[in-house]
Amino acid sequence: MMMIMVMMMMMMRRRRRRTMMMLLMMMMMMMIMMMMMMMMMMMMMMMMMMMMMMMMLVVVVVLLLLLMMMISSSRNRNTS
Repeated sequence: MMMIMVMMMMMMRRRRRRTMMMLLMMMMMMMIMMMMMMMMMMMMMMMMMMMMMMMMLVVVVVLLLLLMMMISSSRNRNTS
């Protein structure tokens, strides 16, 4: 990103068009901001997905443990 900005700045300096340089800089900044926002949104979505997966895993593990406890208790009762 920074390299692209520097390249654009150099190009505009060679052409010596201040207005064009300003416009391009603004456009680049907007693009970078949009990319950052998209990345943040993706990260948030990934975090949410990970949280959901973790919750599901925890629930499954707890259910399995409960089932095991029930089976063991029933076996003990049957034997005794």
